[in-house]
Amino acid sequence: MKKLLGVFALLAISSTMAFAGQWSGYISDVKCATSGSKAAKASDWINPKAFESCAQKCVREGSPVVFVTEDNKILKLDADSTKKAMPHVGHRVKLTGTLDNDTLKINKISAIKMDDPAKYGSKDVEEHMHDHH
Repeated sequence: MKKLLGVFALLAISSTMAFAGQWSGYISDVKCATSGSKAAKASDWINPKAFESCAQKCVREGSPVVFVTEDNKILKLDADSTKKAMPHVGHRVKLTGTLDNDTLKINKISAIKMDDPAKYGSKDVEEHMHDHH
């Protein structure tokens, strides 16, 4: 019984722990990220030709800013991290921070190069960003 209680205590502690780390991914908004949430990778739905303008437009319209990992997991940002991320909306970024449950606290953030937009056809424009999924 003591062993079982110890396991439950360990699980309770580990579920509330924050994890520091480094990630690369995309600063998006909830609307764009949700529309592409069924893709295996973020790069499967993010069109570099349209992503920046679409994400910025959605943020201006009130969609909250989020971080999308390379493997397409959507993470909420705390208020301070949202301020740090705002100049990077629609960009691919590298960041360091702390993940507590599904909320990311950004320590440092910097832009990195997106995939070559030449691989996307000319038909892929901003108005079709939300049509993919």
